[in-house]
Amino acid sequence: MDDFILRRGGQAPDWAYNLAVVVDDGFQGVDQVVRGDDLLTSAPRQAYLATLLGLHVPEYIHVPLVLNAEGKRLAKRDGAVTLRELLETRSVGDVVEAMAAGLGYEGVRSADEFLEVFELGRLGTEPSVFEG
Repeated sequence: MDDFILRRGGQAPDWAYNLAVVVDDGFQGVDQVVRGDDLLTSAPRQAYLATLLGLHVPEYIHVPLVLNAEGKRLAKRDGAVTLRELLETRSVGDVVEAMAAGLGYEGVRSADEFLEVFELGRLGTEPSVFEG
């Protein structure tokens, strides 16, 4: 494992993501972390840091990214709308239906229905497209 940054310098020093998330997860008792596969390479660093700090190492699960219709990832830092913002203009059913369709579950109309049919193994390795 290569060296990695724990604290950024400059006029206002700031703790880096890898350390901040490990400490936060440790103090909250997080035992499973599910996130996009763009962060796959962070898992070994974070497990190492947790071990050094005497914290529980959670189970890490990485899933394919969700992309918009233009093929760009959905992320707040890239200007994607949040779920809260989306729900200001659409019904919960419409949002669930669109998200389920993007994951390959056509015809799902409610969160309960989605939970009944969802299978982690069906996600595959290709990004999903959300046309919201």
